Amino acid sequence: MWFLKKKNIKELNPSPPSPSQAVAPPKKDALKTSLQQNIQTLKDTLGESSDIIIREIRIGKEGTIKAGIIYTDGLTDTPSLQNFILETLMLDIKGIELQKKTSPEKNLISILKDVALTVGEIKEITNLDVLFTSLLSGDTIILIDGYAQGLIISNKHWVERGVTEPAAQTVVRGPREGFTENLRVNTALIRRKLKDPNLWMESKIIGTRTKTNIAIVYINGIANDKIVKEVRLRLDRINIDGILESGNIEELIQDSPYSPFSTVYNTERPDVVAAALIEGRIAILVDGTPFVLLVPALFVQFFQSAEDYYVRTVIGSLIRLLRFFASGISLLAPALFIAITTFHQSMLPPALIISLAAQREGVPFPAFIEAVIMEVTFEILREAGVRMPRSIGSAMSIVGAFVIGTAAVEAGIISAMMVIVVSITAISSFVSPSYDIAIAVRMLRFAFMALAASFGLFGITVGLIALILHLCSLRSFGVPYMSPIAPFNVSDQKDTFIVLPIWKMFTRPRLINQQNRVRQQDSASAKPAPTKK
Repeated sequence: MWFLKKKNIKELNPSPPSPSQAVAPPKKDALKTSLQQNIQTLKDTLGESSDIIIREIRIGKEGTIKAGIIYTDGLTDTPSLQNFILETLMLDIKGIELQKKTSPEKNLISILKDVALTVGEIKEITNLDVLFTSLLSGDTIILIDGYAQGLIISNKHWVERGVTEPAAQTVVRGPREGFTENLRVNTALIRRKLKDPNLWMESKIIGTRTKTNIAIVYINGIANDKIVKEVRLRLDRINIDGILESGNIEELIQDSPYSPFSTVYNTERPDVVAAALIEGRIAILVDGTPFVLLVPALFVQFFQSAEDYYVRTVIGSLIRLLRFFASGISLLAPALFIAITTFHQSMLPPALIISLAAQREGVPFPAFIEAVIMEVTFEILREAGVRMPRSIGSAMSIVGAFVIGTAAVEAGIISAMMVIVVSITAISSFVSPSYDIAIAVRMLRFAFMALAASFGLFGITVGLIALILHLCSLRSFGVPYMSPIAPFNVSDQKDTFIVLPIWKMFTRPRLINQQNRVRQQDSASAKPAPTKK
């Protein structure tokens, strides 16, 4: 394979064709005054695509002015095109001519924009680059013969999924609405919850081919200006052909790409995004996906659920502690079982040792191989259940795990205790509200199993120390990943392992927000007054 490395980069990225060979004009070419030249350029560039509709009409009092209407079928609102654009241009002619006579200093483009067309958003266009981007985004283009400029009319419309309940982040109590694949619908869902004039939204277009719309959302005066600047910088550095999902953006802007732990949080719940914005975080919305990115992301954030803040404090705290405990079981249960049964049998009661020895009689594999076989089998079943149709996926996973586990025990390949340990581990992995942290724990579980099989409890201890050091070394957009645990901050412990009452959360996280930390009055005045008897 050495000869592949010596290939010239020019062979992989051939030089662009000469002007005589090129079909498409340069993107930044200006529009011509001739309508026929502009239309021919569009046809040559778009390759006579069948979904690009080009209609030539005549406007003016005597029909002496040639005009062209260009739109993309399937992305444009056809009824509004017929009722508010074509009807105005082809029938409401006298008003245009009258305005042209009374205001001779205005050209026809300005008259159409300011007086004639009864649509919401209209922009003037002078170059082909903007024309192609707008046309392929669903806008309608109007070109007039004799003018080196045109009009962009925003009347996008396409079939889309409505606002439904989030499938990945369900709650027992709380809002049932989730983001959709439409960027503007998603921004409207956020505006609906945060009616604050300081809620700013910045738009960007990323992807030389897809030209995907990106929105940076934050609350001015609460979000850290340095973090906002860093988000802009990282997004501006992206130079790629296409962005099809927010996961592409996440991979390009995250701090530690090779870490199993994600430093960018994603959610499809508008209430979670609104709460994060109030805390001082920045949201990144990507057109075409219901998953919104939140930065900076902290380790404890992946164990928090929206439902924690909608139920009473005691219930929310117990559920959150249960999540941490279940994640610990999912990470260490197989490793501890392997270490104790292989190296530290004296830690178990004699009766349990005898029972385990009786179960393992006739099992040909050591505990580590048993655990690997069962864990890999369960991961295959889990993945198969996810990829299969929902109507049979869950049933197949349950039946498959039950049949395989029972058959393996009866065949003497796997001990019954190992099946129990792997089952508890699998159930505990489903407790985590975030898929990212769950998949990270699943990956590290095999590493801890190998350490336990090699060095026993000493190997598990060394692995935990290495894991903690790795977590403490991570940062998310300059914020320590393990805060407020490391560095430890007493005031931010109110929403870490337990959830204190809302009237006690009168400050925002210190390391995320440093310019507007107070979110309400102090706890003494915010505390509900006791009922007088």
